[in-house]
Amino acid sequence: MNHKKEIEVKPEVLEAVKKAAVEGRLSCNVARELAETLGVPPVMIGRACDELQIKINACELGCF
Repeated sequence: MNHKKEIEVKPEVLEAVKKAAVEGRLSCNVARELAETLGVPPVMIGRACDELQIKINACELGCF
């Protein structure tokens, strides 16, 4: 049973994550900056990465 609340990822978030990713990876710092810039919770960036099969690396806080 999945207890995670499903979050619909906005198309503009998917596009921003695609553009920010380098070789299928996004650093934790960049992911958090994207969330702040786009005004969305970090979990939405994480979900976008999951959908796009982008790995988050150099995670500093365990947010993703």
